[in-house]
Amino acid sequence: MSVRSGGPAAPLDADDLVVASLPFGSSRTLPAAAYTSRAVLAWERRHLFGGGWVCVGRSVELRGANQRAVTVGDIGVLLTCDGATMRALANVCRHRGHELLVAGATADRSAIVCPYHGWAYRLDGALAAAAGMGGVAGFDPADHGLIELPVAHWQGWVFVNAAGGAPPFADYLGALDELVDPYQPERLRLGDRHVYDVAANWKVIVENYHECYHCPRIHPELCRVSPPTSGDNWDLPGAWIGGSMDLRDHAETMSLDGRSRGLFIEGAPRRTVRYVGLFPNLLISAHPDYVMTHRIEPLAPDRTRVECSWYVPPHVTDVAYAVEFWDITNREDWAACESVQRGLSSPHYHAGPLAPNEDAVHQWMSFLARAYQDPVATVTAACRPRHGDQAAGQGRPA
Repeated sequence: MSVRSGGPAAPLDADDLVVASLPFGSSRTLPAAAYTSRAVLAWERRHLFGGGWVCVGRSVELRGANQRAVTVGDIGVLLTCDGATMRALANVCRHRGHELLVAGATADRSAIVCPYHGWAYRLDGALAAAAGMGGVAGFDPADHGLIELPVAHWQGWVFVNAAGGAPPFADYLGALDELVDPYQPERLRLGDRHVYDVAANWKVIVENYHECYHCPRIHPELCRVSPPTSGDNWDLPGAWIGGSMDLRDHAETMSLDGRSRGLFIEGAPRRTVRYVGLFPNLLISAHPDYVMTHRIEPLAPDRTRVECSWYVPPHVTDVAYAVEFWDITNREDWAACESVQRGLSSPHYHAGPLAPNEDAVHQWMSFLARAYQDPVATVTAACRPRHGDQAAGQGRPA
C-alpha cells in the first residue's frame, strides 16, 4: 500500500510479526510496540493510511465548499469541487512547498491561492498565475500544476489514496460492495453524529469491533437484543474484514428494547446486522433500519478520534433509539479499549493467544503483521479471490 513495493518495513521485531501471522490457533497477538510506539504510528500514517484508500467523509458534506483541506495519514490533501467534479490534489504549492490551505479549513474561492508568494491555481490544479516568474528562462506554467491524487466515490463516501500505490478501488473493495449495497447507504441521510476522543491506539478499537468475546461481560444491552455467539465472519476478496450477527426473536433492530422507531430499508436483511471494516479507517455497521459508521483517525499512539455517524432513510425523524443504544455501547467499548491500552503499556505485557471465536481478530492481526513487512504485496494479495466463501466464527461490535 506504500508508494512502491519493497519500501521500508515497520520498526517492529520481525520474529514477533512472524508469530502474529501464523495460522489461526497457533498465532499470537501483535507486540506491544505496535500499539505504543510513535515510530510505528508514523510508519502507519505514511504506508497504511497514506498508501491505502482512506475514507475522508461523505460526498454530500464535502461538496459544501469549493476547497477543503484534509490530512490523510501524514499527507496534506486539498479536495476541490468544480461543479459536479471532485478532485483530490496535493496540498503543496509547486513553488516552495507552502500549504495552500490549513488542514481543516475550507474556502469558497474559484481559485487556489498560495498565501506565501501568491501562486494561483484553478480548481483542477492547473497553474493560472505565478507572479514574478514571467521572465524566468524555461519556466512553463503547464509544468507546475498541483499533483492530482487518486479519488474514489462509493456508496456516498469519498476515498483518497494520498501516497499512491494502492490497488484499483474496485479491487480494494472486492466482495464488500455486494454485502453493503442492499442497505443503499448513498440514499440515506445523516441522522446524528457523535465524535469521541478515545485514549487508545486505533488498532485496539478496530480489534474490539471485530469480536464479541467481550460482549457478555461489558454489553448487557447488546446481549439482550443480539446473541453474542451468533453469526459468521466472511473470508472474501478485498481489503476488509467483517461478519454478521443475528437479532433475537423479539428484536427488530439494535435498540435498548429491540424496537425500531424508524423505517426498514427496502431490500436490507431483516434478521441480521452486518459489521465490516474497510481497511484502514471505516467501520460499517448495517442494520435493518439504519447504517452506523465509525470513521477512525489516529492522533497519537494512545489516542484516536472516532467519528460515529447514524444514517437513516430520508423521511425518518427519530434516530434517538439508535443513537442512545450505540452511545451506551460505544462508551462501554471505549472504557475497555482504554484499559487495554494501559495494559499494553505495562512492562509485563506479553503477546497472548486468541480464543476460538476471535477468528476475525486473527484475520486483522495477521493481515497487519504481513503489511508491516510489505504493505503493497499484502494488500494486493487480500484483493485476490480467496479459498472459501466464509470462515466460521463470531463477529462483532464497537
